[in-house]
Amino acid sequence: MSDECQHLVIGAQGFQGAAVARQLLAQGHPVRGFTRSGMSPAPGTPELPTVIGDLADLDDVRRGFDGVTRASVVLPLVYDAELVMAYARNVVAAAREAGVARLVYNTNTPVPAEVTPYAAYETRRAAEEILLASGLPIVVLRPPVYLDNLFSPWNGPALVNDGVLAYPLSADRKVAWLSHADLATATAAALHRPGIEGTVLPLGGPNVVTGAELAAAFGSALGKDVSYFPLEVDQFESGLREVIGDAAAAGVSGIYKWAAESHDPELFVADHAEVERMLDVRLTPITEWVSVQRWDVWAAARA
Repeated sequence: MSDECQHLVIGAQGFQGAAVARQLLAQGHPVRGFTRSGMSPAPGTPELPTVIGDLADLDDVRRGFDGVTRASVVLPLVYDAELVMAYARNVVAAAREAGVARLVYNTNTPVPAEVTPYAAYETRRAAEEILLASGLPIVVLRPPVYLDNLFSPWNGPALVNDGVLAYPLSADRKVAWLSHADLATATAAALHRPGIEGTVLPLGGPNVVTGAELAAAFGSALGKDVSYFPLEVDQFESGLREVIGDAAAAGVSGIYKWAAESHDPELFVADHAEVERMLDVRLTPITEWVSVQRWDVWAAARA
């Protein structure tokens, strides 16, 4: 690829950003990361030139965008409305000065049709509105829930050792689960696909499943019985506090509190065929994703 096409990945040391960076590097693109100071890189984060900075500091964001032609943006787990809007405005200003040819914004969640009382949705809605109103060549990707959340210290051991898949969604909530790898594939495509500027695209994998159907898919791939357990959101939040802190845990848990309150059955559902058509990508079935993960690491973790 030409060195004239410089890619920026904001959030490159997080799970989602790292997946995007890996995909872009695999395609031969030059990639620069942007991350907060003190951030511990997620497992699998590739080595790449990285700007350490604060999205609230316009000069830092300008350094990140210097010479950049295409940018992938996912915001940190911050849910203060004024701060998130400042992030978005700084991204707009720096991207405009750099003259980016395409910016892809990953909302990290769906954005409900109605306004909610939860900052996890509303801060991302506000950032999306600022970006789309900027006149920049923007594509917005709205993912559902990530399969990779289940390949974690919270879920992996119980899945492997006990056959229990616990998650803070009701058993009848239908979800088009998506992998980080498919998010990265979609992001890379959205950064380069011509003629899609201004698109807001809900993402979702090819399988839309209930909790029981998700457990059955895992059981089929793992060759064992797996049952679904709808975890209480407060219990989920309590465990999350130990990992990401009180404020971020409260923000993230709002995603699932609204899921429990909302009567919208399509909240975590997307038209995967439309995604594949628009971006010219193939999305991964759940059983295929499960079958290639190293689940044995969680069996070893309990030993």
